[in-house]
Amino acid sequence: MSEQEIESVSPKPSCFAVQIPTQDVNQTESELREDADDAEYKQEIKVEVCTSTDMTLQKENSETLEQETQDDVNPHGSVRNKIISSKDVGNSTATVKVLLMPERHMITVAFTIGLTILDLKKQFAFELRVPSDIIQITLDDKSVDDHQTLLDIGVQQHGMVQFEMSSLDPENYPMRPVKPQQEYNMPDVITVRVQTDTDAYQDVVVEIERATRGKAFLGGHRHKVTKVEYYHAAVQTMPKKRTDRGIETFCRDTQTMQLKNQAQQCSKNASTQMTKIGCYVSNMEDKFITPGTYITAEEYHSKRLSAVITLQTYVRRWLAKRFTDSLRQAKELRLAFLENEKRRKKEKKEQQIRDEYHRRMNPEKKGDFDLLYNALKKWRIEEVECINGTFSGAERKAALCALLEQETHFLSSIERHRIAAGERNQDKAIQAFLNKSAEPKRWRAFDGKVTEMDTQFTIRAKELRDLYSSITQAQFTKDERLDVLLTLKHTVKEHKCKLTQDIVDLIDREVDLVMRDVKKSNLEGLRKRISTLFLQYIKTPAFNPQVSKLLRVPQDPAKLRKNICLCRGCNKYQSSTEFVLKANTSLVGLCRCCTELDNEARCREDFSLYKNILKRLRETEVECSPNAKITFLLQEQDLRYLVDVLWGAQSALSGWNNLHDLLLVRWEKYLDWSPWNCILLTKEEAAAHLRVEIIEKAYDVVVIHNVKQKHALARKYFSQIPAMAECIHDAEIQPAALGNLLVSKPITKATK
Repeated sequence: MSEQEIESVSPKPSCFAVQIPTQDVNQTESELREDADDAEYKQEIKVEVCTSTDMTLQKENSETLEQETQDDVNPHGSVRNKIISSKDVGNSTATVKVLLMPERHMITVAFTIGLTILDLKKQFAFELRVPSDIIQITLDDKSVDDHQTLLDIGVQQHGMVQFEMSSLDPENYPMRPVKPQQEYNMPDVITVRVQTDTDAYQDVVVEIERATRGKAFLGGHRHKVTKVEYYHAAVQTMPKKRTDRGIETFCRDTQTMQLKNQAQQCSKNASTQMTKIGCYVSNMEDKFITPGTYITAEEYHSKRLSAVITLQTYVRRWLAKRFTDSLRQAKELRLAFLENEKRRKKEKKEQQIRDEYHRRMNPEKKGDFDLLYNALKKWRIEEVECINGTFSGAERKAALCALLEQETHFLSSIERHRIAAGERNQDKAIQAFLNKSAEPKRWRAFDGKVTEMDTQFTIRAKELRDLYSSITQAQFTKDERLDVLLTLKHTVKEHKCKLTQDIVDLIDREVDLVMRDVKKSNLEGLRKRISTLFLQYIKTPAFNPQVSKLLRVPQDPAKLRKNICLCRGCNKYQSSTEFVLKANTSLVGLCRCCTELDNEARCREDFSLYKNILKRLRETEVECSPNAKITFLLQEQDLRYLVDVLWGAQSALSGWNNLHDLLLVRWEKYLDWSPWNCILLTKEEAAAHLRVEIIEKAYDVVVIHNVKQKHALARKYFSQIPAMAECIHDAEIQPAALGNLLVSKPITKATK
C-alpha cells in the first residue's frame, strides 16, 4: 500500500471485524484445547460486532449453532470435525477493503460473502451520501457486475479482498473519505467466533461488563502517522475485587523498617589438592608470595591526608583557572562593549551632522528655516568679530557694508527656498485636509477590533476629494479633461450662489478655449482659478458638512466672542490658541506669526533642540504617570530657561554641553516630574541615575546641595504660573501615588 493510502474503518458498517491475539485468554481457550499439554497455544479470534439490523439473524443462527456445538463436543471436552453447509458458508463474512479513487483512501469493513455487489454499493451509497447508480467497483482493473456475490468472485469465508471504488460523475458526486465516528458505544453483547479446528468454528456469546470506575493506564503505544492510541490487553479487563476477609492489611511498600548493622563471620568451606601417590598436580603456574611491609593506622591516615591535599591542590588550581578565565572573558566583553559604544556614538554623531546638513540644504519645515537663520546669525557674529579685530576706520566700515550685502543675499536665498517649500507644503496640506475630511468613523470594540463606518457626509467628502484630485491632474487628454469639467459643472450646479456661478462661468470659458485647441501653458492660470474656487467650495460647510469640524474659524458667531485677543503686532484679533505665553507673561502680546517674524528678523533663535528635549520628556512622563500635567504646561521658552539659565546647558555631573545628548529626568524617581524635581544629565547618566534607590548614598553632599539650590530657584520662577502654583507644596513633596489624594497649598504670589 502506498503512503497516500490511509486505512480507516467505516463508522456504520454492518459488521465490524477485529483480530485479537488470544495468547492471554485463559478460560475460553482452556475449555477448547484438544490436548492437555503445556505447549503454548496461539490462534486468532475474529470478533464480529453486529448491529441491530443483524441481531435477529444472529439470534436465530446462534440457537442452531449452539445445539450443533453441544452435539459436536464429546464428554471429554474434545471437538469433532463437522461439515459446514453452503448456507452457513453464504452467511459467513469476509474482510472487504475498498480503495476510494482518486484520493486513495482505504475503508475496511466486514461483509457477508453471500450478498451481491449491488448490496455493497447500496451500503456505501448510504454512508458516502451518493447515489448507488454512479458508483463503479473494479477488481484488478476490471468492472464487477452488480449481480455477482463475493463467492462468485472467489472470496473464501473469513478471507480478504480489495476493490477500487470510483464515481462516474466525480464533479457532482466525488468520493470523499468517511469521517470517523466521533463517539462509539460498545454494545452489551458481542459474538466471538473461535476457530477450534482447521475447518471448525464455535460462536461464543460474550456479555460486556460496564466499568463503574476509571481504568488505570498500564501501557500502550501511539501510531506515529495516524496518532491512534493502542492499549495493552490487560487494560481492557477490569481487575477482580478481592473479597473482604475481615483482616486489616497494609502494603509492605508503605511500612517503615528499622535497619541494624551487625557483623558476622560466615563459615566458608575450602579444600586443597596436593600431589600424592596416584594424583599429580602441576606446579608450573605456582608463584611465590612475599609479605610486604606492614602499614600502621597512622601511616595509612597520613597517606590519605597527603592524597586529599594533592586533590585539593588540583581542584583549587582548576577553580582559580576558571575564575581567571571568567575575568578575562568579562574584560573582553567589556572592551568589546566599550568599542561598540564608541563606534555607535561616532556613527550617531556623523548621522546627526548629515541630517543637519540635509536640513540646511533642503529646508522643508519651520524648524529647518529657524536652523538656517540661527546659523546665519552665528556666521554674522563671527564675521563682525573678525572685522573688528582686523580692520579699523574706513576699511572697517567698507568690510561691514560688504558683510551686510552678503547677509542680504543669504536672506533672499533663504526666502526663495521658503516660498518653494511653502508651495510644496501647501499641496501636501490640502491633500491631508481632504483625506482627513473623507475618513470614515472609527471606534475600537472591547475585543480590540477597529470598526469603520461611512456616513453620508464622509461619502460626500470622498466624492469631492476625488473630483478635486481629477481637476488638479495635468496628464489628462482633451476628452478626459472635458469629462472632468462636465462632472464638476453638474456637481456645483446643485447649489445656486455666487461662488458656484463663478465656477460654472470659468468652466464654460475653459471648455470653449479647449475646443479652440488653445495650448495648455496658456490655460494654467484659468485652471488654477478653477481649482482654487472649487477648494473654497469644498471648505464651505453648507456644501460639505464634514469639514465643519476641521475649520479653524468656528461657524457659530457666538463662539467668536469668547477667547479672542488683540495682537499688538499685526493689530488683528486672533484666537487665544494663537498666542504663545511664557511663564512670566502677565499680558497677551504678539501672536505666533508675529513672534516668528520677530525671531527671524532680530533674535534668530533655534528652539528645535529644546523641542526635542521637551518631546522626550513628555513621552517618558506619559509612560511613567499617565496623569502627569506639568510637562504639558511648559513651552519651549520655559524649557530653554530651565536648561540654559538654571542648569547652564550642561550635565550636572559630567559637564557635557551637547544638547543633543542631554535629557531632563526625575531627581526623585518615585515623585512626579516638575521643574523642582529634575536634573539635566546625559543619556548614559540618566539611565544610571534612574537605577539609584537612595540618592544620599549615591551622590556627594556638594552635588545634592547644588541640585537642591537649583530646585529652589526653579520653584520660585515657575510659581508665577497659576496652574503650576497649585502643584507646589510648602511643607514637602508628596509621593506621586498619593498626589491625587492630598490637598495642595497654592502660592498666593500668582500674577493677575
